[in-house]
Amino acid sequence: MASAWDWDSGAGLLGLDDPEEWDAAYERGESRLGTAAIGLAFNCSLEEASPRIIRAMRLADRGQRGFGFTAAGTAARLNGRLTPELYAALRAVGHRGVAETAVDDTLTFVPFRQLPLWFKWRTVASKVADKSKTWRLTSLYAIEDAWNAVRRRR
Repeated sequence: MASAWDWDSGAGLLGLDDPEEWDAAYERGESRLGTAAIGLAFNCSLEEASPRIIRAMRLADRGQRGFGFTAAGTAARLNGRLTPELYAALRAVGHRGVAETAVDDTLTFVPFRQLPLWFKWRTVASKVADKSKTWRLTSLYAIEDAWNAVRRRR
């Protein structure tokens, strides 16, 4: 049976709702698996999509791997939670590079009480870093304003 999905151009793959079709495309070595993983995040249950999203996060193609991380962030946005395997995959990469947005989405859309310990720590560290940047900028602006006031008096 011919596939109804256009794997060559990627057209329509955001509507993919069949995990078995994703598995078959993975076995065939199709090139748009990350895009299709986003479709699974939109259209399937988290438990069905999770193993495919994790595999998409490990693809050789950097662009499609990035879409795998986008799928993880999308799953966090839509479900307000992730599976333990998705949490572990995001933690393994850390809060940098292609995983940064997915981790930020997880911290934003999953309630704090439901987050694993590493993500709770990441939330606190992020807030502390933001607060210290705010204080530093406030201090710099105050110093700059004072310097400009002194220069105007001369």
